[in-house]
Amino acid sequence: MARRPLPRILSNGSGQLARSRELAKAAADSATDVLHPLITITRGLRRLASAGRRRWADTPKDWRGALLFLAASVVLVVALAPYGPLLAVVGLMAAAAWQGRDRATAANGPDPSQAQRLRSLYEALVPYFSTAKDPQPLYAHGGDWGKVFSEYEFDGNGRITHLVIAYPAYFTDGEPESRARIEHLLGAKSGRGREYHFGWDQEGNQLTVRVLAPLPTDIAAQPFVTAPGETVLGFTDPIRVQRTLPLTHGVFGDEQRDVPPVVWRTGIRSTEPHLLAVGQPGSGTSTLLRSIALQALHHGDVVIVDGGGTGEYACLTGRDGVLAVECGPAGALTSLEWAAQETERRLIAANRAHQAGDPPPEDTRRPLWLLLDRPSAFTHLADGDGRKDPQSLLQVPLRHGRPANVTVVVAEQFDSLDALSDPVRQHTRARVVLGPATAEQLTAVLGAPPHITPVDQVPPGRGYARLGAGPVHRLQVPATPNPYDDATSDAHRQAVMDLLPPRTTPADEEPERLEAEAAEPGAAPAESVRLDKVTTEKLPAEAGGPAGRAAGDVVTAEPVSEETVPAEAAVAESS
Repeated sequence: MARRPLPRILSNGSGQLARSRELAKAAADSATDVLHPLITITRGLRRLASAGRRRWADTPKDWRGALLFLAASVVLVVALAPYGPLLAVVGLMAAAAWQGRDRATAANGPDPSQAQRLRSLYEALVPYFSTAKDPQPLYAHGGDWGKVFSEYEFDGNGRITHLVIAYPAYFTDGEPESRARIEHLLGAKSGRGREYHFGWDQEGNQLTVRVLAPLPTDIAAQPFVTAPGETVLGFTDPIRVQRTLPLTHGVFGDEQRDVPPVVWRTGIRSTEPHLLAVGQPGSGTSTLLRSIALQALHHGDVVIVDGGGTGEYACLTGRDGVLAVECGPAGALTSLEWAAQETERRLIAANRAHQAGDPPPEDTRRPLWLLLDRPSAFTHLADGDGRKDPQSLLQVPLRHGRPANVTVVVAEQFDSLDALSDPVRQHTRARVVLGPATAEQLTAVLGAPPHITPVDQVPPGRGYARLGAGPVHRLQVPATPNPYDDATSDAHRQAVMDLLPPRTTPADEEPERLEAEAAEPGAAPAESVRLDKVTTEKLPAEAGGPAGRAAGDVVTAEPVSEETVPAEAAVAESS
């Protein structure tokens, strides 16, 4: 049986369908061109009606009667005027045509220099975003960069400030190494010396590059509006931080604005109760510790161990709430031994209160801060003299400090980072890096690479912060310089002095001062008056604490076990 041939429309119908589609598209374009004025006027009338409804809804109800009377009066005047209705219709059509115009004007293309920069950037990305097995590569040498750069902006110098890049789906954007290569390339080709933020949209295969504005450096130390248990480490960009703080800034402190902060929460409910700050010399780690100390003194007590021995914390000596400021190995060892014993005492007292069904004692709820600046200096001295390493005494406060309201803050430099003990590295989950640092150094300290290109030249106090497993924030520490430094400006010196607590004389030095005054020749006999100092210092339970000894006394504290904690204290620790 012979095969019947297919109908003609099925044998060569594809060409006819293509021509039919072209004819239909041409007819639609012609109709759109002819009816474009009518479409524009209709769109404008719809927009005018929407604007009228919004205006009517926003008008208070007690004003609507007067508004209707005014509108009726205008309509009556226009109707009675010669050629009034005609002019009204013409004016309405003109207003509708103006409102209905297509406002999506075509964006002006880049100038030749900007186009050349985009083309060079496209060619540089070809080896990273292309493969030989791709039949239709999105990136190819000599290709069209307009298909991958959907948005771009330039500054006055012709450098890129904003760029949206499309990349193929097979690019390994989930691997940090692959992303780091692309970020390094874009930072180098777009202009060095600036900080770029990279937003990877892995679902849409798009990369958004944005140049970050410099963080303000004129914010001085001041009282921050925070709750108890919150410490402001510095200020950051409003990219991932929704909270803002009202601040005063400027040379004279007469300007006010809201700035997003990096807030570190401590206490018994904190997931990262201890902090480690690392930086280069002069990067601002001591400034960060001074800022934390001034905020901690509002609600707690502070013990400072200065391994640098440069007197950066001399302004805090003898202040209310400052239990000790130690600059020598013996004093540091004694203070940290007392801190370990105080941590155990707080745990035991809290455990007994919990077993009795009572709230914890007041002295166990007052925060105790241990601030250590460069403790590795004492480690080297202890190794040479055969003494105990002060860092070994931090194990108890670090492991059991959270339920005892004891917070440890350690500041160290990059060249001595290896000298930190394992408990310090393990239990300091809040991390800060200040000053210039490489991507490898940032990843080693913070635990994750920042989505911002690091720069070589940064002002003091500039760096990055990461709290626990959260995102990496760009950070600027508020200016809190040493007020006794001659290089400190008057405004910053006064700002720090205003935050310092009043200075008091230790109680054990008061009798010596009275005897010295009585022994002066020619001193008139006076009545014996006893002046007892009223202070808010919390004295340690055992004798030999840093707040209760004189400057020249040598106190031997009881040895503290580095590995074990009393059973009663261990029970008090919450999970």
